Amino acid sequence: MAVAVCWAAGAGAGAGESGTDTGTDTDIDTSRYYNYEEMTELLQGLAEAHAAHARLFSIGRSVENRSLWVIEISAPSSASSPASPPRRRPQLKLVGNMHGDETVSRQVLLYLAQYLVQGYGHDPRVGRLLNTTRVYLLPSLNPDGFERAVEGECSGTAGARWNARKKDLNRSFPDQYRAQAVEEADVPEVVAMERWIKENKFLISANLHGGSVVASYPYDDSRNHETKGYYSKAPDDEVFKYLAKTYASKHPIMKTGKPQCADSPDETFPDGITNGAKWYDVPGGMQDYNYLHGDCFEITLELSCCKYPPASALNEEWKNNLESLLSLMEQVHIGVAGFVTDAVLGSGISDASIVVAGIDHNITTGSFGDFHRLLVPGIYNITTVAQGYMPSTVLDVEVLEGPATQLNFTLQSLDNHTIETVTPTMASSTEFKMHNVSEMEDVQQSNTIEPENFRHHNYIDMEILLRKYATEYPAITRSYSIGKSVEERNLYVMEISDNPGVHELGEPEFKYIGNMHGNEVVGRELLLNLIEYLCSNYGTDPEVTSLVNNTRIHIMPSMNPDGYERSTEGDMDGVVGRNNSNNYDLNRNFPDQFFQIIDPRQPETLAVMDWLNRIPFVLSANLHGGTLVVNYPYDDDPDGADMYSRSPDDAVFCQLALSFAKENGPMFEGHPCKNIYPDEYFPRGITNGAKWYNVPGGMQDWNYLHTNCFEVTIELGCFKFPYASDLPKYWKQNKRSLLQFMKQVHRGVKGFIIDATNGKGIYNATITVAEVNHPVRSAKDGDYWRLLLPGVYKITTSARGYTPKTRSVTVVEEAVEVNFTLTRVANNHDSGLDQVLTESSADPGQEFEKLIKSLSSENGLQDLILSARVDLNLYRYHDYKDLSEALRGLHSNYPSITKLISLGQSVEVRHIWALEISDRPGIKEVAEPKMKFIAGVHGNAPVGTELLLAFAEFLCILFGKNQAITKLIEETKIMIVPSVNPDGREIAQEGQCTSKVGQTNVHGKDLDTDFTGNSSEQLAKMQPETRNIVKNLILNQGFTLSVVLDGGSLLTTYPYDKPVQTVENEETLKYLANVYSNNHPKMHLGHPGCPNNTDENIPGGVVRGAQWHGHMHSMKDFSVTYGHCPEITVYTGCCKFPLAKELGAIWHDNQRSLLSMLVEVHKGLRGKVTDHDGNPIPRANIILNEGVRVPTSEAGYFHILLAPGPHDVDALAEGYQHQRKKVFVSPYEAAITLVMVVELDNKLFGLPRELVVTATGAALSAVIVTACIVWCVCSFKSSHQKDGFHRLRQHRDDYEDEIRMMSMGSKKSLLSNEFQDETESDEDTLHQ
Repeated sequence: MAVAVCWAAGAGAGAGESGTDTGTDTDIDTSRYYNYEEMTELLQGLAEAHAAHARLFSIGRSVENRSLWVIEISAPSSASSPASPPRRRPQLKLVGNMHGDETVSRQVLLYLAQYLVQGYGHDPRVGRLLNTTRVYLLPSLNPDGFERAVEGECSGTAGARWNARKKDLNRSFPDQYRAQAVEEADVPEVVAMERWIKENKFLISANLHGGSVVASYPYDDSRNHETKGYYSKAPDDEVFKYLAKTYASKHPIMKTGKPQCADSPDETFPDGITNGAKWYDVPGGMQDYNYLHGDCFEITLELSCCKYPPASALNEEWKNNLESLLSLMEQVHIGVAGFVTDAVLGSGISDASIVVAGIDHNITTGSFGDFHRLLVPGIYNITTVAQGYMPSTVLDVEVLEGPATQLNFTLQSLDNHTIETVTPTMASSTEFKMHNVSEMEDVQQSNTIEPENFRHHNYIDMEILLRKYATEYPAITRSYSIGKSVEERNLYVMEISDNPGVHELGEPEFKYIGNMHGNEVVGRELLLNLIEYLCSNYGTDPEVTSLVNNTRIHIMPSMNPDGYERSTEGDMDGVVGRNNSNNYDLNRNFPDQFFQIIDPRQPETLAVMDWLNRIPFVLSANLHGGTLVVNYPYDDDPDGADMYSRSPDDAVFCQLALSFAKENGPMFEGHPCKNIYPDEYFPRGITNGAKWYNVPGGMQDWNYLHTNCFEVTIELGCFKFPYASDLPKYWKQNKRSLLQFMKQVHRGVKGFIIDATNGKGIYNATITVAEVNHPVRSAKDGDYWRLLLPGVYKITTSARGYTPKTRSVTVVEEAVEVNFTLTRVANNHDSGLDQVLTESSADPGQEFEKLIKSLSSENGLQDLILSARVDLNLYRYHDYKDLSEALRGLHSNYPSITKLISLGQSVEVRHIWALEISDRPGIKEVAEPKMKFIAGVHGNAPVGTELLLAFAEFLCILFGKNQAITKLIEETKIMIVPSVNPDGREIAQEGQCTSKVGQTNVHGKDLDTDFTGNSSEQLAKMQPETRNIVKNLILNQGFTLSVVLDGGSLLTTYPYDKPVQTVENEETLKYLANVYSNNHPKMHLGHPGCPNNTDENIPGGVVRGAQWHGHMHSMKDFSVTYGHCPEITVYTGCCKFPLAKELGAIWHDNQRSLLSMLVEVHKGLRGKVTDHDGNPIPRANIILNEGVRVPTSEAGYFHILLAPGPHDVDALAEGYQHQRKKVFVSPYEAAITLVMVVELDNKLFGLPRELVVTATGAALSAVIVTACIVWCVCSFKSSHQKDGFHRLRQHRDDYEDEIRMMSMGSKKSLLSNEFQDETESDEDTLHQ
């Protein structure tokens, strides 16, 4: 059937509507379904016929390689008012056919596309919509399933609901309450949709389904996953209901609330709408993902009882839904909209947060500072927050029906005034109350879910429990290990946060540690109870929700799991199990300020120390047993006496200790163990550690002295290993104390230290409080926390290279935010910083520096990728022949920027190819950084080979077309070596994830264990592949950075692989590995999830090689040691040789990381070493931080990558004076450029050159005079002895031979410039 739609002439509104048609009848064919080919043809035809306001594109492909078509419909830009600000038009999307056998949605969206494109210019309503809105229609998200569906099957077709991999797409999105066990390769449709959502700022969306007639809204599931009947409310519940009612009220059947479907005739939905989870629980649904990850308000629309009705019903379905669709689309304009701008510059501020009081869901501004926040009519208090600016709040904003209320914010940049307001980040429920809350306990008890798991947990039991909570509450938990005990047990930590795995800017880090002494177990069990309590009550209890949302909580139940396994229940005061397996007391094993700890540092100790150096903890407690008291620093004193040892923050520590003790009645009384220690008394339940007894090597003092973390030690009871039946009593006694102590992390001052020039955070800045001799330092993004009691303080912040700033700050009960903006000092001799060589503004070097800074910004690389889309169509692997042809093809097609080189040949005489990419290939440019990418060291892991081929083609295609890529190629020498082991690759097999076939070369040698050294003997013994890489690449090229791609896990390792190797520049090597990992969408999460090691936890996705799989003679170790080039190894996935169809997804995951390396190679420190006259000093040594040595090139150049922060740089050259400079490396800026000018060393043997020369001349004169005197004396004596001398020579021939030998000896001495006593030889010559 064809529906005739008549558009009246001149009915349009605005641009595009002034047509002169007398009228147009447009037919929409609603008589049949369109298969994939017909749908494609229809959409292509619409886009071609209406190119001015329609655009067709694909967001990706299905499993069976069908395009996921989207048609964008919107008026041309000129249709809007020329004077309108540059705010984006609101974007909305409608998605259909997610379930392949639910087909009405597919057809309705195709009809809607025709209706809109043909109605523009004729229908006023369509004109208004398209002139102000960008409409995106995706008719079929599951085209594969549709092709299997059967018309007329109302209950669905077996297998057609799912995609071609039998996956339900609406159960395959990341879920806030449950981890979805879905491989991305199985759901390319979902992957494409996730990417599309994140890359756009959609405001409204609808997901069109079939099987009932109702509008469903978030949330679609709940924490407890009740099958049905549980209302799971989103923060914007009112908005969602408003949108759902808008649709339902215009639908003739839906608005009745009685669909009367055959399979559920009595089902009713008031007003035709329902909360998703209340209807039935749907984990992994798309509508919740839109809201949580894209700030897009999506509802789900069930359009018909019959999933695939006969085509004869389509006309009626179209009529039923047209008005509803138009009404829903028009709601994209409700709420508030406006701009956030800089008060001085007037420019828009991007990524500012728009916070609505009482609604725990923020949105962010666009690139022009524009925002649009959907809200239902009402009165609101709205705040905007942006880094580097003072927050601004507008009270009583009235939102009316209809178009959005216009609301603009003008923000003042942070100046020298103290900011004494807490930056709002969510609803008011996040506020912390620091006062005693014991009176709340009865109410809390009745409203919270209490732990039920009161029993002792051995190591395996504890593992299972931690996995249980990490699995059940993935949205707020992350289980990880910081290392292993002596007996190889994991030191587990449970992180609990609303954003697990991420340090959120401005959010403090807190930790609890239990069971440091293995037989003191109450802390271990309390912390397991606490994990259960926090997880169970998050989202329902305000106190718990507030803590989790605003604190990153780390809980380590057992620091000494080995000792626990030897302990025995019922041990009251014993020592069995107290120490670790090496029989060392871990609380006497930390470095001490007063005494040298001679015991070897234990693995548990080292793991905790490393953990504290990686995470900027603010507050901590160490839970023990044996008495009942909170003990605070210091734990010892210089004399080792039991006397009060006061720390600079003694008052703060007393308050922290008291916050725990006063919530625990027996502890607060101060007489804890009357039967054991009848005379022991702790006033108010707290004590200074050293006053109680001296503990050198304790953990709490080390926390305070070596990190920013304030730690106390809490003794939880007189019974070290009580019976399990007593555990509920311990929980009840300590629950409030545990919660109240955590809240103390929000005391004092917090804020950011910001660079006035670039607005970025300053790492490692010092925050000092007047008259308190204990500075703290800012974290890597410039955020800091300083615990203080209420009062007035003078706070100074300083950073190397910046002018310090001091403020007077009033601290109240809750943390006050104080941000400091520091200005760089002028370059002079007193600053200690090296002079940066800058050039004129017209110089292209400055443009490139700006590019590096731009690409280093939060979204810089992502924006580059979006602007440089290239469809590389990775669908197959390349064997050696194909690889060679592909490389030759790249060189043939891009000869001006490529050079193909053979580094040598393999055992079976295959070339080891290298492709150079540069604007001047083959020409040595000493001042340009060189970057190498290597893959295929193991032939059974060829993913890296394919990624490097794709990367090479990506760069070549975009050279001259994309400005950023062009500049990167112009400024970098890039060497790509896709296959080091081509012989092994030839025998490896696709789909073999763990097979070792092809791992070695044909001699059976793992090439990554063959880089033995650089001597001629060692080179001769290497395999041909290894030797060629060493001689022709590593030692002969002078690279700045190297990245090696391998397979078998999902992580990045840095040197060294050698187990006992000292890592001098570990901070830099680890930083480079983190750059790659952090730009990978999954790697940085630290959970490779490989089938052979599902519980593996790699914090940040980065680990030193030796700590993961240590081995000798690796390529990365050789590269660092002999090539002076930092090298990281990237493991691109668990499967070493995955199926070819997975390559596209792997390329997508690694593209940003690979580009980040090209950016990173331009950072750090570069320059030249010259003498006073400007002549280069070749092979001078650049020494970093008194450790790593890097030689300059023959032209005196050097380029060194460094971790962000301050560094000492020394230049040493033979015959020249030592030069030292101090530099500060930024993570966002291009390399600091400096010239190290070395002066001739004017000293010999440590004395002035002139003095040494004068003294030497005098000494030589004395020697000559002495020699003359000796010669005269000897000559006189020899004249009297001549006859006797000759009588000794019996044979003339012998005598002549002797004379000849003496003569030869004289000549030899002369030629060799050796000093000889010439007196004796001269005399012999006289007597020839």
